[in-house]
Amino acid sequence: MAKKSFNELINSPGMPVLVDFYADWCGPCKAMAPILEQVAARHQGKVKIIKVDVDRNPAAAQQFRVQGIPTLILFHKGQPVWRQSGVVPEPQLNQVLASYVGQRA
Repeated sequence: MAKKSFNELINSPGMPVLVDFYADWCGPCKAMAPILEQVAARHQGKVKIIKVDVDRNPAAAQQFRVQGIPTLILFHKGQPVWRQSGVVPEPQLNQVLASYVGQRA
């Protein structure tokens, strides 16, 4: 399968896309990983979660003015609709996603 570009991924018409901008050396990013796994399991098939390493993909991080990591940005039909820096607790993240997962293209 051909590797999709970042813009192709966030413009997914079928479902919202949650992007986790992170780095391997970042402690809070490591704390976010199991939260994202739980959220992914809960919203399976309703939201796509992708991780973007800011060290390997500085252009994507720069495009969305990511200043601190982790930064989570939720895209709906290609548009950023929510963003937050720092560790986001699972209940808060589930609540944010719940307002978008029902909105199909």
